[in-house]
Amino acid sequence: MTGQRATAPEPAAVHPALQVTDLHVTFPGEHGPVHAVRGLSYAVRPGEVLGIVGESGSGKSAAAQAVLGLLPDGTAVRGSVELDGRELLGLGDAALSRIRGNGISMVFQDPLSALTPVYSIGSQLVEALRVHQDLSRKAARDRAVELLALVGIPDPRRRADAFPHEFSGGMRQRAVIAMAIANDPRVIVADEPTTALDVTVQAQILDVLRTAREVTGAAIVLITHDLGVVAGFADRVQVMYAGRPVEAGTVDAIYYRPRMPYTIGLLGATPRLDGPTGVPLTPVHGAPPSLTALPPGCPFAPRCPVAVPQCHETEPDPAPAVPTAVTPSAAVAPATAAPGHAAACHRSEEIASGALPRAEVFAGAGGTPSGGGGSPAPPPLADRAPTRANRTPRTPQQGVTQGPRPGTAPPAPPPTPSPPTTPSPKPPAPPTPHPAILEVEDLVKHYPLTRGTFVKRTIGAVRAVDGISLVVREGETLALVGESGCGKTTTLMEIMDLAAGQAGTVRLFGRDVRDLDRAARRALRRDLQIVFQDPTAALDPRMPAGDLLAEPLRTHRWPRDRIAARVPELLETVGLAAEDAGRYPREFSGGQRQRIAVARALALEPRLLVLDEPVSALDVSVQAGVLNLLDELKARLGLSYLLVAHDLSVVRHSADRVAVMYLGRIVESGATSDVFAAPAHPYTRALLSAVPLPDPRKERARTRMLLRGDPPSPADVPSGCRFRGRCPLYATLGAPEQRRCEQQDPPPESVGPGHESACHYAGPGTAGHGPVTPLTGG
Repeated sequence: MTGQRATAPEPAAVHPALQVTDLHVTFPGEHGPVHAVRGLSYAVRPGEVLGIVGESGSGKSAAAQAVLGLLPDGTAVRGSVELDGRELLGLGDAALSRIRGNGISMVFQDPLSALTPVYSIGSQLVEALRVHQDLSRKAARDRAVELLALVGIPDPRRRADAFPHEFSGGMRQRAVIAMAIANDPRVIVADEPTTALDVTVQAQILDVLRTAREVTGAAIVLITHDLGVVAGFADRVQVMYAGRPVEAGTVDAIYYRPRMPYTIGLLGATPRLDGPTGVPLTPVHGAPPSLTALPPGCPFAPRCPVAVPQCHETEPDPAPAVPTAVTPSAAVAPATAAPGHAAACHRSEEIASGALPRAEVFAGAGGTPSGGGGSPAPPPLADRAPTRANRTPRTPQQGVTQGPRPGTAPPAPPPTPSPPTTPSPKPPAPPTPHPAILEVEDLVKHYPLTRGTFVKRTIGAVRAVDGISLVVREGETLALVGESGCGKTTTLMEIMDLAAGQAGTVRLFGRDVRDLDRAARRALRRDLQIVFQDPTAALDPRMPAGDLLAEPLRTHRWPRDRIAARVPELLETVGLAAEDAGRYPREFSGGQRQRIAVARALALEPRLLVLDEPVSALDVSVQAGVLNLLDELKARLGLSYLLVAHDLSVVRHSADRVAVMYLGRIVESGATSDVFAAPAHPYTRALLSAVPLPDPRKERARTRMLLRGDPPSPADVPSGCRFRGRCPLYATLGAPEQRRCEQQDPPPESVGPGHESACHYAGPGTAGHGPVTPLTGG
């Protein structure tokens, strides 16, 4: 199947399969009741997909659990939830058990928690079938195998006897979807079904959900924070904030004609694979309010750049997601008319009429998708106080990026430059590259596999990193991308260890780490720092922010007066106040905690920062602020970054060069603009085609390259080309060419200036690739 949205089956009736009216959910809390959901209303018809989006804590998952009666005891729920006209609220557990998995089913975010670890996948599917249907064990077993085959599990009859821990993350989620559709439910609630999955697996899961809709004709309620996923999959969208629906409408209306400033902010904060490069994102400053003590008026008013006095006094009515038409075709094709588009905003009519232009809501960044009202423009970085560079004389600021980054396009040129009026006699000389500050050559890291209790013997090795080479130059960002398990984080840890390693060389600032003694290694760590993925785990909860920033300074024996001056300077550098030094990590939002982690990494005035998924744990609105901060610090302080990320949209926004890893090897590398515009390796092309775009029209027109299966185990690396078992190009080759792929490991070869690919036959435009949506922008 392709990434295009499949046409849903015509519903048997125009009445909603699921209708939620004025739903309220309140949890007991230490500091008072937590009003998690406040007045949620929506209706979804058979064959229709309703996407519910919003930041963490907006009430999306609490509402889904309320619909299925899965909330804990003591939770107050009121309103109405009707499944095919039958009221579900107030039913006992026995009655709900007959409905769950039969009339309405759920796909949970974490499939490992949703599946019982002590029973095989087939046994759990058989149980789900026999609870609701009068089937013999053999008939149920046969149906379970059919379901596994339907969702794309290879060799389903054998894999039905496997246990959840023997499945990969994507295969576990497929099994959960198979269980959800086992009894042909009327409604499927999918709660963040693609979160924490690789982009290639995410594309496979969305394809499976499309198949589920086609086979069952079920209505789907898709809960997610990924606006790209919603754009290509949903028919209608409802946006939630602080437990309340704040905008609802067709997917085209929400993405191209948003009326709520919060929706405009979310769209502007989302990095885009097809967006302009070198342009800051639009962060939504501040944090959502506490649901135990909501302020009067609109809960978004403290963060809204266009709030008026009325916004602080009265809260607008909620925005229900109720379809206006009752024709079958309306359930499967999003309309573009204004009816059915509601926004909980006092100024929504001004925005809709153009009296308040969307492009001015966030100081010049409308955030609407390209083709739907303009491209995002750079906003003022209002939350960051101007500070001086923290570089000391020992490291002069070479390579400060004041203009366009190397390998990226300037902020706002047209896609095709106009020819010069006067022809030049010769092309300009290429810019002189900045000096390399990190050089890795043929780095190897294998972990031994052993057997035996008392006498251990080696029976193999996990080839986590298997001979990679890379260079990071002063003032640039190099991104490492690839699926989980490809060796990205292991590479970072080998570099950070500053040890000799198993094989290969690591040169940092011109010095071979194998030649360093203990004192030299300690001194070198000042110039090399890391920012981890999860700031909550990285920051000691028992220490206030000031002590967290002072700790590395004390370790390197800075005098007290310098530490006292340095801590407030660091806080201001990352956009926090000096007064925040006395607050503990739990008192900060997620984005603020990550800013503290960045400030701690900057404390010793490093030259190279290693960024290990620095924004993957953050909401998109907060992520934009952190990405803008990192870009500004890089330009202001002359920093270099080695970035690991699974979000290719973030990579395109932030990186100057990119290296694509697969099974311990780099299979393609080059300038970000070159690799994204003309990927040469089929694996890179598949990665890029799997990334969703927050643009409904483009998503409907795209064709995806879905990879087969999961990456092989690094303990059992295939001969020849490591990617051939999943390669779409390999299947189109003749027998002699396939034998070459099976026998010869392809070396990196140049496919353009500074652009290399490790593939025998691949290249831009190679036959067998299939079309790929152009990804250039700006």
